Amino acid sequence: MQLGVIADDFTGATDIASFLVRNGMPTVQLNGVPTRDLPLTSEAVVISLKTRSCPAESAVSQSLAALRWLQAQGCQQFYFKYCSTFDSTAEGNIGPVLDALLAELGETRTVISPALPVNGRTVYQGYLFVGEQLLNESGMRHHPVTPMEDAHLGRLIERQGRGKAALIAWPIVARGPEAVATALATISDPAVRYVVLDALSEQDLLTQGVALREMKLVSGGSGLAIGLARDWAQRHGARGESAQAGMPLAGPAVVLSGSCSVMTNSQVAAYREQAPARAVDLSACFTDLESYVRTLTDWVDAQRDAPLAPMIYATTEPQTLQRIQAQYGDKASSERVEQLFAALAAALKAKGFTRFIVAGGETSSIVAQTLGVEAFHIGPTISPGVPWVRDTRQPLSLALKSGNFGDIHFFARAQQEFRHD
Repeated sequence: MQLGVIADDFTGATDIASFLVRNGMPTVQLNGVPTRDLPLTSEAVVISLKTRSCPAESAVSQSLAALRWLQAQGCQQFYFKYCSTFDSTAEGNIGPVLDALLAELGETRTVISPALPVNGRTVYQGYLFVGEQLLNESGMRHHPVTPMEDAHLGRLIERQGRGKAALIAWPIVARGPEAVATALATISDPAVRYVVLDALSEQDLLTQGVALREMKLVSGGSGLAIGLARDWAQRHGARGESAQAGMPLAGPAVVLSGSCSVMTNSQVAAYREQAPARAVDLSACFTDLESYVRTLTDWVDAQRDAPLAPMIYATTEPQTLQRIQAQYGDKASSERVEQLFAALAAALKAKGFTRFIVAGGETSSIVAQTLGVEAFHIGPTISPGVPWVRDTRQPLSLALKSGNFGDIHFFARAQQEFRHD
């Protein structure tokens, strides 16, 4: 096995898995570190964790457990996958995890490459852009868990980590893989642990993939995976994996939206005009969660034959979210919503629902965990970085969307544009 990926959330894992498959690298995705032997024949394995916003110590221990399992499978290269918007705080968790992985591998340096131009994430002179906006001027500035108040990747990683950052700027990247490899090799300061890579286009990611083929540990969003997979496929003969095994099943579907990102707010607003939709009542979650879950389950089940799947959403505008957090507390409100979605997913599975369309990394992770998903096949791409996936053991199909991914009609397209088996 060539590549082992440690992803800090569930949608990020499906995101990178889909890009690996599409670019010729057979890939399987696992939910958490396996506790038993799994027969794997793929060239890449992606382990999804839930470490983006947990305490740094927990993120480090889980990531190291994933690394050791991947090493035992014979992986030759390792990839720490975080969001293309570098979701983190001054405490972590990107820096502490990278430091721990480097130490475990006996390495002294890695790269920082969150760019994903197809979704508007580019890096220029070390600054991360979302579309035409600097990261800290985008909707990520008001993220409820990881508000991003700086766009300079070097400063961001130095605040979190134990080393210095350097930059390989776009004029060097534009000259090709040899120029990037040479620039990496000529960084002489031993204090430099993190090398930020500019990227403005997919070609820049292909350049990075070739230049980094021998680096033991790389890190980034899913864009760098395009370059690594394409380079591997060209050197070994493309063995692109069919998306057929991951085609969505027939059967009742539900949309569960927990993200409060700008894009998800737009997607929820559009979908409410097309399908049955019901907003989460947070006060009911705190008053009697069990009873409220039954109420929502019955409502969704009553809409199971609607032309488009019913939607339950906790998605709200930043101002409303701030009021909710002020009333109930940041952590308490988000945890209660996660408990609601977990219980609701379990109840709907028991009623025969087979397709779950989920928005938000935290929500996706808890839903997949509750449904008992261990591993799945990667199916067709709905939007860049968001494929349908199918459980390898039970009749479940999932579309797991990172908050800011997808177009405004994502929820409807996920159901209308892909035939069911």
